[in-house]
Amino acid sequence: MAECHPVGFQWVVEARERGATIIHVDPRFTRTSALADVHVPLRAGTDIAFLGALINHVLSNDKDFREYVVAYTNAPAILREDFADTEDLDGLFSGFDPDSHHYETTSWMYEGARASAAAGDRDRWPASGDEGGPGAADRQHGGGELRETGRAHSYGAGGPALSGKPAMDPTLRHPRCVYQVLKRHFARYTPELVEDVCGVPRELFTRVADAITANSGRERTTALCYSVGWTQHTVGVQYIRTAAILQALLGNIGRPGGGILALRGHASIQGSTDVPTLYDLLPGYIPMPHAHQHQDLDAFVAADAGTTGFWGNMRAYVVSLLKAWWGEAADEENDYRFDWLPRLTGDHGTYRTVLNQLSGECKGYFLVGENPAVGSANSKLQRLGLANLDWLVVRDLRLIESATFWQDGPEIETGELRTEEIPTEVFFLPAAAHTEKDGSFTNTQRLLQWHHAAVEPPGDARSDLWFYHHLGRIIREKLAGSTDPRDRPLLDLTWDYPTSGPLAEPSADAVLAEINGHGQDGQPLSSFTQLRDDGSTSCGVWIYCGVRADGHNRAANRRPRDEQSRVAPDWGWAWPANRRILYNRASADPEGRPWSERKRYVWWDAEQGRWTGEDVPDCEADKPPDYRPPPGARAQDALAGTDPFIMQSDGRAWLFAPAGLADGPLPAHYEPYESPVDNPLYGQQTNPALQAYDHPANRYHPAGSEVYPYAFTTYRLTEHHTAGGMSRTLPYLSELQPEFFCEVSPELAAERGLEHLGWATITTARTAVEARVLVTERIRPLRIRGRTIHQVGLPYHWGPNGLSKGDAANELLSVVLDPNVRIQESKAATCDIQPGRRPRGPALRAHVAAYRRRAGLNEDEGTPPGAGEGQR
Repeated sequence: MAECHPVGFQWVVEARERGATIIHVDPRFTRTSALADVHVPLRAGTDIAFLGALINHVLSNDKDFREYVVAYTNAPAILREDFADTEDLDGLFSGFDPDSHHYETTSWMYEGARASAAAGDRDRWPASGDEGGPGAADRQHGGGELRETGRAHSYGAGGPALSGKPAMDPTLRHPRCVYQVLKRHFARYTPELVEDVCGVPRELFTRVADAITANSGRERTTALCYSVGWTQHTVGVQYIRTAAILQALLGNIGRPGGGILALRGHASIQGSTDVPTLYDLLPGYIPMPHAHQHQDLDAFVAADAGTTGFWGNMRAYVVSLLKAWWGEAADEENDYRFDWLPRLTGDHGTYRTVLNQLSGECKGYFLVGENPAVGSANSKLQRLGLANLDWLVVRDLRLIESATFWQDGPEIETGELRTEEIPTEVFFLPAAAHTEKDGSFTNTQRLLQWHHAAVEPPGDARSDLWFYHHLGRIIREKLAGSTDPRDRPLLDLTWDYPTSGPLAEPSADAVLAEINGHGQDGQPLSSFTQLRDDGSTSCGVWIYCGVRADGHNRAANRRPRDEQSRVAPDWGWAWPANRRILYNRASADPEGRPWSERKRYVWWDAEQGRWTGEDVPDCEADKPPDYRPPPGARAQDALAGTDPFIMQSDGRAWLFAPAGLADGPLPAHYEPYESPVDNPLYGQQTNPALQAYDHPANRYHPAGSEVYPYAFTTYRLTEHHTAGGMSRTLPYLSELQPEFFCEVSPELAAERGLEHLGWATITTARTAVEARVLVTERIRPLRIRGRTIHQVGLPYHWGPNGLSKGDAANELLSVVLDPNVRIQESKAATCDIQPGRRPRGPALRAHVAAYRRRAGLNEDEGTPPGAGEGQR
């Protein structure tokens, strides 16, 4: 956090100065470690084993916050008799189909309850070539008959819908209640296992476990912060799930000083998921409809909306969105133009798109603020895809590698591509920087903050808002007068944003007003609870409703901290409803009294008959704690006054996920797809539901390969930004970090003959790169499974363009994905490292091919021969 989020880290430092204990868990000793009380070095890719052992420590020593757990989590819920755990099936859960590598999740359900159709049976598509399938070849962990669309993170805001009430045991003694299942599942996650799998000494683990549990409960809370080191794994979603289980058991969710803080990659990554740029979501985490399933609005809502909790109002959110987009053209008679929404036909993620480029299915591509030619996993695969397009539009501040690959990419040097034979027509359109445009950031804690243009953009540079507004305007002008039904959705879009100035810059404030929404009288709405499903309200992003209440841009609020409360409600605006802590009803006990007077946050005021406190209560303000829903109640009315997790259909935090995940209701330790060791917990080596892509340019390593014996991980530096397009062109930043380097331990340096500040060649089955050697004790060898495992650290900011040039670390990675959200495993892989510079030209291809032959890799396929079910 100090390295990558130094501004936010100031609050960690302030907390430490006020007595907080700071623990940093990371394979490398970084600037964060230097300011922490405890640094825990562990093997990259083993965090579930570490977190699972913390959960086992809590459960086996009765360290959980029992009153909180019984009242606010699903620990008392009783599971079906036919549920089988990884303990029973050697690393698999019940319902696994070995042919399709897909889980049928019925057995995961509570006894007496069932999931909705969408939640209980995730959408699947025929394999490549079958009728109705998306068409391009891939496999779901081994080439099964069926494959899934990415549905799991469409449940991210509230979980899938459940029907019926589960049987409950508040004593937590029933052998099939979630609490007991959890205890059994994590029982083998011991300090000894952590030492064997993660390389963390038992004494150090125990120190961490004691510190976290001592600082949790009624009077104290512990916060967890994570970043991409937890997400970019084939079990990335389950990493976060494990952390959430730990925090819920300790009573650290919904309370001040607790929670889980996701440190996003840059200023508005949160905003880009809220609004969103994800292919299977509509704004506000509304799931995108599927072509084969949702025929009309009512069917869509019935399949994806819960009947209880605030997701029970999903129809109002969807109708208000459709009214924002199509205005008067959307009415009840035409189903509010629901049929005009795009439809999913399968996996449309970024890596699937790259394979579609290679197969010729994807002909054109927009790159906006992305640099996949060096910034995405398996950069060569990305460039080969770009080189097979008809046209490519690149919008960026500088001529990044994704705009110049056709003339200076590595494949030109090796002879794999020839400039004159690349058909791609590249259009480079310079972009305005954030200082040159108005707009908002939504940062890591859901906080919208407005920024104002300081200067006009230079030359032909334009804002993204300008680009899309005028592109839409020109397309609509060209289609004017068309009678083709396919053009009506574009022609009827509300596209009336005012412009100003010599550049005809659209008003960002007008866009914010559309996002906020308005009622029939045209006045801005103040809360998402005002949204209706009868077409009387319009709202572009339901979770942002209220950011412009009363016509005031609340994202621009900047009242100093000494002029307001510690919660600082007048600094920016946090979605939803300007709440600074989600689920803060959980900061009070079931009767509505603060768990702790010292940490009181919101509470029930019986005299006023309302919830009050430091923050906007995350519940209905006038719903008393003793409210119990009547039979047949729906949406929020179906939640009791003691249910704090109001977006969940049962109002409780899920220690066990009965539906909504592709790879299991509980986290389990699986090895990275490329691992130097076997899995000591189960015969199942890797995540059985992961997404792998067989392609000659995307080869994988066998587990435990002696040819690729070392683990490596990628990371960021303070001085550079993401793929380097904003920093490698600046002299003062390039001077601070002038060259691509690799971090190795003194022991690894001695083993391989590497010299400090000399050159090293790092090789995988994809390619080889060269880097300056940094020999440092900041990265340590670890004792794993009875042998020494070395790790190599690689910053990923470099590429061939700019002032500070170098090979790209992402060249080394394969594309293998988490099955829930389709994120790549780029924080744990294997490699070899040797002294000296890498070969040039065709010799580089020969060097990599020689490694592949030694590893037994077939030159025409991505998967090692003989990779069995347990290994792959």
